[in-house]
Amino acid sequence: MKLLEAQAKEILCGFGIPVPENAGMVSRPGDIPRVLKKAGAGPWVLKAQVLTGGRGKAGGIRVVRASSQMKKNLLEMLGMTLVTAQTGPEGVPVRQVLLEKPMEPARELYFSVALDRRLGCALLIASSEGGVEIETLARNSPEKILKMEIGPSGALEDNQARELLFRLGLYDSDQKKSRERAQFFKNCVRAFFALDASLLEINPLALTAKGGLVCLDAKVTVDDNALFRHPELARYEKAACLSPAEKEAKAAGISYIPLSGDIGCMVNGAGLAMATMDLLKQHGGDPANFLDVGGGANVEQVTRAFKIILSDKNVKAVFVNIFGGIMRCDVIAEGVVSAAKVVKLSVPLVVRLEGNRKEEGAAILSKSGLDITSVGDLSLAAARAVELSRNHGRTP
Repeated sequence: MKLLEAQAKEILCGFGIPVPENAGMVSRPGDIPRVLKKAGAGPWVLKAQVLTGGRGKAGGIRVVRASSQMKKNLLEMLGMTLVTAQTGPEGVPVRQVLLEKPMEPARELYFSVALDRRLGCALLIASSEGGVEIETLARNSPEKILKMEIGPSGALEDNQARELLFRLGLYDSDQKKSRERAQFFKNCVRAFFALDASLLEINPLALTAKGGLVCLDAKVTVDDNALFRHPELARYEKAACLSPAEKEAKAAGISYIPLSGDIGCMVNGAGLAMATMDLLKQHGGDPANFLDVGGGANVEQVTRAFKIILSDKNVKAVFVNIFGGIMRCDVIAEGVVSAAKVVKLSVPLVVRLEGNRKEEGAAILSKSGLDITSVGDLSLAAARAVELSRNHGRTP
């Protein structure tokens, strides 16, 4: 689960991590009078709450100095489509805007803790140069990026904290300041582990004129599989920026991630789903989604999965790839037939069944009377799906 900046900052405050003062969030025009009353005189920073980087360059962060201009700017930002280098040309809608007190940092730094699966541990990443150009810095001057493994204790050790201060140029002869800065980083690492996070990023991390560290922007991603341990995050989960299709999938217990291609995929098992997408790409196709119905899907779930896939208007063909281990191929076949009738399928459908009761499943498909292309070989099935997606809608 990815948290919006305002949500991440609210949580980090609970771990003793300083953040700028804010006047609240605007989600609809009716919120504006209340928030402006609390805000009082400017200046204020208006920050679009979207799950993408590069907001500033795209007009998603504005400094408004005159109170008279606040309402106008808020109304302009609410509902706007923010197009950044990360979103692609389609952009993302702005549904919430945070009002925050501006800060003029003496220095901007970069700090993050991320789960490194290759190393099998949490990795602290930091740089004495932060801000919007951090990606360019990492690409052109990788030697300026500090990396530090966090051990099994799940804590930043004292010696690591001291090294971090020295290498970031934050060690101060004033021992109180150095201790406070070291504690800031320790709190960040503690928050990462306490939240079961896979990413905690602060960029920019501000060094104030008084020598303190303040989190100016934050990204936090929490492992979905650990959410049962965090009932306190439920309210953020409900407010997550999910599309209608993603919300439907979550309600149905289906793992679904929209992509930019035109071949809808329904697969059981994450590994098989990844292999299926790789095969489609190998044959020159482009998957429209990652969708895993899991090992125990029933007819109703399969039908809902079809509706989710077809809610994407870019889909020109659907590829169902099922390996029947725990899952039975005949159940999937019944679901496919039922769904095709319910949703009035208007795009080509390729089905590949293998494993438990595949013969029964194949019989159900062949007797359905529906235009379903059944292919036993996985690679050939993927190639056929790509071919049909290319030809769909063309005049013979």
